[in-house]
Formats: sequence, C-alpha cells, structure tokens
Amino acid sequence: MPKHRIYTTSFASVYPLYVAKAEKKGRSKAEVDQILSWLTGYGPKELQVQLDRQTDFETFFAEAPAINPARALITGVVCGVRVEDIKETTMREIRYLDKLIDELARGKAMDQILRRT
Repeated sequence: MPKHRIYTTSFASVYPLYVAKAEKKGRSKAEVDQILSWLTGYGPKELQVQLDRQTDFETFFAEAPAINPARALITGVVCGVRVEDIKETTMREIRYLDKLIDELARGKAMDQILRRT
C-alpha cells in the first residue's frame, strides 16, 4: 500500500500555512513555534534546520528530539476523524499538530493547548 501523500510533503511547505492560520486569528508565529517545540522537542535552531532541509513530514516526526508524552491528552476531531482513534503513528502525530494549531486559531489559551493543568 503506498504512503499517504502528506508523509512525503515537505514540512516547510505547510509550516507557513500553520503560521498564516494563526496570524489570521490574531495569534503569532512564536505561538506556533511554541506548540511545535512542546509537541516535538525541536528548539528554534533545530526547527530552522528542518525547514531549510525541506524535510518531509515523516522524517520531521521521526527525527523529533523529544516527542511529548502528554500529546496523548490531545483528543477531538480533525478532518472528520477522531485523533485518538488514528492507528497509524505518523498520521496521528500530524493530526495532533493539526489539532493544536486549530485550537490556537480558535483562541484557546496556551496553557490549555499545551495541556498544562
């Protein structure tokens, strides 16, 4: 079975869309980067390296320095599918990110987005 197209899509091609979605709703690039850091462990320099390398989504998540175990607390629907029900690991990670960006754009507080209690 062939891989889903998103796996081979460059993260750098989608990153500006995440930022634009956040900024359109009055949020910032820094908040998008904070979400990425929380989810994957990439710091600003490491994130920039991934963007410069045009790393695909599959590699982006495979090389993530510190996937946050609290990401399992992310629940809800993205593209009509419950993220907690997605079996394929890489797709679930991508959808976790999508869900967090959606929450940012909807105006949720960062503490809630980052599952801080």
